[in-house]
Amino acid sequence: MQPGSTQDPAPLPWLTRLQALFDQKYRLSRALVGRAMDGFGAEWAADFESVLETFCADDEALQAAVKGYVAFAMDSMRRQKAFEASGAYPVKSYAQAADEVYLNDAHMMQEYLPGLLLSHFLWPHHYRQLRFFDTAFVAPMALGAQPRFAEVGVGTALYSRRLLSRVARATGAGYDISPSSCRFAERHLAAAGLDQRYTMHQHDVLDGGLDPVPWLVCVEVLEHLERPVEFLRALRAGLAPGGKAFITAALNAAHADHIYLYRSGEEVLAHLHAAGFVLEQSFVATAHAPASAGAPVPAAAAFVVC
Repeated sequence: MQPGSTQDPAPLPWLTRLQALFDQKYRLSRALVGRAMDGFGAEWAADFESVLETFCADDEALQAAVKGYVAFAMDSMRRQKAFEASGAYPVKSYAQAADEVYLNDAHMMQEYLPGLLLSHFLWPHHYRQLRFFDTAFVAPMALGAQPRFAEVGVGTALYSRRLLSRVARATGAGYDISPSSCRFAERHLAAAGLDQRYTMHQHDVLDGGLDPVPWLVCVEVLEHLERPVEFLRALRAGLAPGGKAFITAALNAAHADHIYLYRSGEEVLAHLHAAGFVLEQSFVATAHAPASAGAPVPAAAAFVVC
């Protein structure tokens, strides 16, 4: 199904423009919108339309976001091919990754962050993880007495946005080491009208921790670190007694800033246990079928822990 067809339950002007941009300029990506529409249906379309409408103020902003996404996706594909051949990520320190990516403002604002935001809707495993987040974490938080949360490694603020928009009483704080991510997150939440219930901090939780909260979110940070268990212990210390955390990691996914290779969800779970977390439920989604038997496939692994 294509956005804007007579079968659509509601007009989707931003998705229609997105599809037109793919058709006109980025033909290798032109099937993405229709494929996701067919796979996830009207709920996905309305969800993505809302994000595009607030994130992209006009057609120029949408064009810039799509250009960033295509560059982000092509770079990921190139690195993934190299990973499939070698079976390992390139050796890189956290400091090197930070200089190359998180502290590179032009790269973050023009490619990395817009690319990552759109990938949550255009990459099936990313969107499936979002849906798991909605049912396994957002819904229970909406029923809780204290809907106060923190997101560590806030990135684009998409997960914080979901909590703020779907839990009317929610208040939150975001933590990120990247000044670009902090600025991007603030703009994103302000555009969605949610910034009054959220505070952004440029802060490394390993340097000073965070005030304990009953609800904690950390999405795809572990694979960016040299010592993930040390970081997880800091997160565990920031979870209030009786609280819940939603923690994820990318598996077999070669990106410029991925330095710790998780090959399976079991490896992530072992690190969570080592840090003192107890598993409540988990979820793994792969990006696509393997090209051949035994070939590594990028996947998203998510865990609700306490």
